[in-house]
Amino acid sequence: MMRLEQIDHVALRCASPEVTKEWYVSTLGFEHVFPGRWSGIPIFLRLGSTNIALFPQKGNEQGSDGRLWHLAFRAATNADFQLAQTELTERGVSFQFRDHEIAHSIYFSDPDGVLLEITTYDVPKG
Repeated sequence: MMRLEQIDHVALRCASPEVTKEWYVSTLGFEHVFPGRWSGIPIFLRLGSTNIALFPQKGNEQGSDGRLWHLAFRAATNADFQLAQTELTERGVSFQFRDHEIAHSIYFSDPDGVLLEITTYDVPKG
């Protein structure tokens, strides 16, 4: 059975990610991490082991009004990440893979259409 470690991050669509970043940093003490990565999108914030990814709103996209955009779970190792993909495939759950340079992720939806992500920072070097 796949082993997930914790919720990795919550992704939010924001009217102004920069303003939202400043609020989370100054009000709640989050740290802006990975600045300059991915051409600045998303803005990644961390507080302990809690991460928030801030994305700009996108027109008529579902969940683009400041609500939860997707929920990400962390696989501790690349082996756990590979096992998760195998198990999802066996269950008939289709997913999309993305290489985020510092992490690898797969994306799929729950029965209610909520976008879910499994991510690992244990990426093969090379």
